[in-house]
Amino acid sequence: MNNHVLKVEGLKKHFPVRRGFFEKVIGWVKAVDGVDFEIAEGKTLGLVGESGCGKSTVGRLILKLLDPDGGTIHYKGKDISALSRKDLKELRKEMQIIFQDPFGSLNPRMTIGRTIEEGLRTLGIKDRDERNTRVQELLERVGISGASADRYPHEFSGGQRQRIGIARALSVEPHLLICDEPVSALDVSIQAQIINLLKELQQNLGLSYLFISHDLNVVGYLSDTVAVMYLGHIMEYAPSEKLFDHPLHPYTLALLSSVPGRDKPKGLETRELRGDVPTPFNPPPGCKFQGRCPLAEERCRQGEIEFYRVSRQHRVRCWKVI
Repeated sequence: MNNHVLKVEGLKKHFPVRRGFFEKVIGWVKAVDGVDFEIAEGKTLGLVGESGCGKSTVGRLILKLLDPDGGTIHYKGKDISALSRKDLKELRKEMQIIFQDPFGSLNPRMTIGRTIEEGLRTLGIKDRDERNTRVQELLERVGISGASADRYPHEFSGGQRQRIGIARALSVEPHLLICDEPVSALDVSIQAQIINLLKELQQNLGLSYLFISHDLNVVGYLSDTVAVMYLGHIMEYAPSEKLFDHPLHPYTLALLSSVPGRDKPKGLETRELRGDVPTPFNPPPGCKFQGRCPLAEERCRQGEIEFYRVSRQHRVRCWKVI
C-alpha cells in the first residue's frame, strides 16, 4: 500500500535570462533540473545543500507558488501539477510553509492573535469566541502564553516569533509542512528548542515535513530520509542513518567532512570542498559537480549522469561509486 503523502518525479524549473531591447532569451537558469523524491506519511525528508542549489525553489514548486516547467507532483496520490485556482485554494489548507525569517513573515500591523485567526477563518470557523479559544490553544501548543494574543510581533524574540509562525501554519490543520530554513536565523540554543518542538508536533499530530536546510547536523537529527542537492540535481538520496554512516557521493563526503564536531566519513578519499556552487545558467553537460570533484574524469563531462540505485532506498548520481 502506498503511504506517501508527497511524491515528486522529474520536477523542473528553468528561468529565462533575457537581454537587449526586445528581451531576447539568451539562456536558461536551471534552478531545479529533474528532481525526484518521496515523503512518507508522518515522516521527514531533509533536503540539504549549499546556498543557491535550488532547495527553496523546490519548496515553492510543491506549494504551487511557482509553476513547474516539467515533472509531476503527487499529493496523497493526486496529481496537483495543473490544479485550478479553486482546487489549489482547498489544497493549501493541507500544505503550509514555515519561513526562514520569522519577523519578515509576520504582519507588523497585526496582533499575533489576528494573524493566527486568519487561518481559522479560512478553515470555516465563524464563531468569534471559538476562534479566540482556538488561537489561545494554538499559542499554548507551541509554547507561547495564550494571554499574548493581543501583542504585536515586535514584542517577541526571534525564537518566539518562529513559534508564532508555526502556530499560524497549524491553524488550518495541515498534513504537510514545508520548513524552509526555519532555524538558520536563530541562536543555537533556540534552534534546539524549535527543532524539538517540530519533533513533538510531528509525533502528536502526525505531520509530514519537507525540511530544507544547509545544516547537516540539524538535518541528521530531524530527518528520516535525506536528499543531498547540488545545482538543481539530487546527488544522493538515502535513509538518514545510512547516508551519514556510509555516504557515497563525493559531494556528500565533502559536506560531511566540513561539519564541525563530526568524525570524517568512511569510504572514498575526502578532500576539502573549495569554491562556491557554480551558476546554474546554461550548465555544461555531464555531472554538475565535475568542476569541484576530486574524482572527475572525462566520462563525468559527457551526457547525463544517471541516478543509480545502490539499494532499495539508496540512490546516488555518480557512476564511480556504485
